[in-house]
Amino acid sequence: MHHIKPFITCQTGKRRLGKGFSPDEIKEAGITVQEARKIGMPVDFKRKTSHEENIKNLKVHAEKAQAAAKPKPAQKKEKKPKN
Repeated sequence: MHHIKPFITCQTGKRRLGKGFSPDEIKEAGITVQEARKIGMPVDFKRKTSHEENIKNLKVHAEKAQAAAKPKPAQKKEKKPKN
């Protein structure tokens, strides 16, 4: 999976890439901070803002990551007869 970065609005009104998602954005996306870190999402505990665009991106990325991480059904091993 590619790395995902959040968008942040500066004080001047310009948008730039941030260092990580705020805990509020992660919580609103329906995942925990631990789950976000496991699937490679950066978390920035200094940020307190929450942007709708980041939340939407988090939801999409989390769904893709969870679909890729689903365990595959186990295959039974055939036993060889002893001679």
